Amino acid sequence: MPAKKSDLLQGTLALLILKTLSTGRMHGWGISQRIQQLSRDVLQVNQGSLYPALHRLEQQGWIRASWGKSENNRQAKYYELTAGGRNQLDVETENWIRISAAVADIVEA
Repeated sequence: MPAKKSDLLQGTLALLILKTLSTGRMHGWGISQRIQQLSRDVLQVNQGSLYPALHRLEQQGWIRASWGKSENNRQAKYYELTAGGRNQLDVETENWIRISAAVADIVEA
């Protein structure tokens, strides 16, 4: 049976984007595909969620964007982490570990 697609918990998208960009510069479609790939097709980020999140992260100074050519020779906006984004990734990761442990405690109770 194929894995069921899941909606992202509010607030986790920033963590997933920051973590995905920690490996290097990517365009929006690549970020979406990488999250889907790493989650074994459980998580799917639609454009209506992804691009507003990228814009918010850019406004917060955690990522920066620049134009470049994609693999198929088209103009694409590429995103990369800033130093502040690397720090925020650490904060978001710690928060996620704390929250997921709390949820696991409740589910296992």
